[in-house]
Amino acid sequence: MDVQRRQDQSLSQRKGQKRKLDEEQHEERQISGAPPTADERAALLSDVAEQVSILESTFTWNEADRSAAKRATHALADLAKNEEVVNVIVEGCAIPALAKHLQAPPLSDRVQKPLPFEHEVEKGSAFALGLLAVKPEHQQLIVDSGVLTHLVDLLKRHKNGLTSRAINSLIRRAADAITNLAHENSSIKTRVRMEGGIPPLVHLLDFADAKVQRAAAGALRTLAFKNDENKNQIVECDALPTLILMLRSEDAAVHYEAVGVIGNLVHSSPNIKKEVLLAGALQPVIGLLSSCCSESQREAALLLGQFAATDSDCKVHIVQRGAVRPLIEMLQSPDVQLREMSAFALGRLAQDTHNQAGIAHNGGLVPLLKLLDSKNGSLQHNAAFALYGLADNEDNVSDFIRVGGVQRLQDGEFIVQATKDCVAKTLKRLEEKIHGRVLNHLLYLMRVSEKGCQRRVALALAHLCSADDQRKIFIDHYGLELLIGLLGSSSSKQQLDGAVALCKLANKASTLSPVDAAPPSPTPQVYLGEQYVNNATLSDVTFLVEGKRFYAHRICLLASSDAFRAMFDGGYRVSLY
Repeated sequence: MDVQRRQDQSLSQRKGQKRKLDEEQHEERQISGAPPTADERAALLSDVAEQVSILESTFTWNEADRSAAKRATHALADLAKNEEVVNVIVEGCAIPALAKHLQAPPLSDRVQKPLPFEHEVEKGSAFALGLLAVKPEHQQLIVDSGVLTHLVDLLKRHKNGLTSRAINSLIRRAADAITNLAHENSSIKTRVRMEGGIPPLVHLLDFADAKVQRAAAGALRTLAFKNDENKNQIVECDALPTLILMLRSEDAAVHYEAVGVIGNLVHSSPNIKKEVLLAGALQPVIGLLSSCCSESQREAALLLGQFAATDSDCKVHIVQRGAVRPLIEMLQSPDVQLREMSAFALGRLAQDTHNQAGIAHNGGLVPLLKLLDSKNGSLQHNAAFALYGLADNEDNVSDFIRVGGVQRLQDGEFIVQATKDCVAKTLKRLEEKIHGRVLNHLLYLMRVSEKGCQRRVALALAHLCSADDQRKIFIDHYGLELLIGLLGSSSSKQQLDGAVALCKLANKASTLSPVDAAPPSPTPQVYLGEQYVNNATLSDVTFLVEGKRFYAHRICLLASSDAFRAMFDGGYRVSLY
């Protein structure tokens, strides 16, 4: 259907988002500063060259070398947190040096035990490379340096049965680096799969450390976005049961990542969507509509909208399981994205006859109408599409009109043509239902409601009713008086609405098809000659106009005018009072 096209386009804009790379105790965000000056750039290049030189000369298990390498990776990561410096770091040939330290140095018999700074240098290198990968132009350069093989190996560091804080942090950094490298890069997503990265990431969803779970889910979310082969392998690796368990996690960050993975898996993949539903995802996703995390709420609403596109049974099940009320509450959230996704979900649900009355009954009509005033094109269109669905149910038409919905649709300033078309179709749907019990209910409201409601009903009916019902509505039930009353309002808006409605009524009343219109009666003309025009000679009729006499001839008047014929035949009476 054409009115769905805009919604489907908004879905295609879903991003496999880059993760925020956190430090152990607090979040370290990349910052954007002013580009370095020439002197600052030279100093930075010198600093980068120094750190690269250290990395190139310390690839051993010597404790001093490991300590120096750890400091160098941290120094480069600190510099990379400023996006304006990233290009300088890359120019300084830091990528090959960092890539080399993603693997442990070769062991020898003389290496002391325990190994000095085990896992720490690799973790620092993965973190720095992940920050450099935030800039898309560097992603392929980093991958070409051979990092994917090492990053996938780092995901398996726990396989020897040992776990520690250092190992957990290392695995998180490796997963985060894969996320940023693959972000919106289809070829790298494919390379990750070919390097065997998906099975260990799926395995990490069951990891005891919640931060590792989140990092693994974040990587899978990115890899699944718009990549069917990756989606299929994630499902084949039996990720769905664990992801659905994660949806029920009390950790908001965990269930946010899980719902994001599932959302990307089902997008444009009907078969996977069915598998997800069969695996029991529906109820926990509905539960996330009440999450304390607005991002999880948004993802859950989007996912429910995708579920609702499958078949009518699924639409009904979503409503039966309690999704409508929280979705309607989300329509009034200060978060514009939350409003957009809840309107999207309600729009999909409202395409089922059984749901339409329920959504309106639960209070969805007014907040959806208010969203038509939004300056956000996607939000506005999602609301318009939901209203289009609600207008298809006769039980909603009276409520639609009672709350002023017709005026809002007519007066709205819509941003995109698709929304304008959707609104026009909604008005047409309403117009087609103004008859029978719907019309009788509206006439009842026009009699017994408060004056404001009566006027809204009269205004809507002036635009929507058929010409055959005009007398019944506006004469027999006094709708005309309500419209005329608006002309005396102190509100210029109400005056204009009343005048437009009256004009609409007049146009309907005067519009007759050529077939229905009576043919014009022939008008015979009698012309006696110029010399007899206004001439008293032989005149038998005299008109007195403002004291002046005008002479005419009865035969001419009888032949030319029905009114004069009636007058002279005695069927015409004139009252002077």
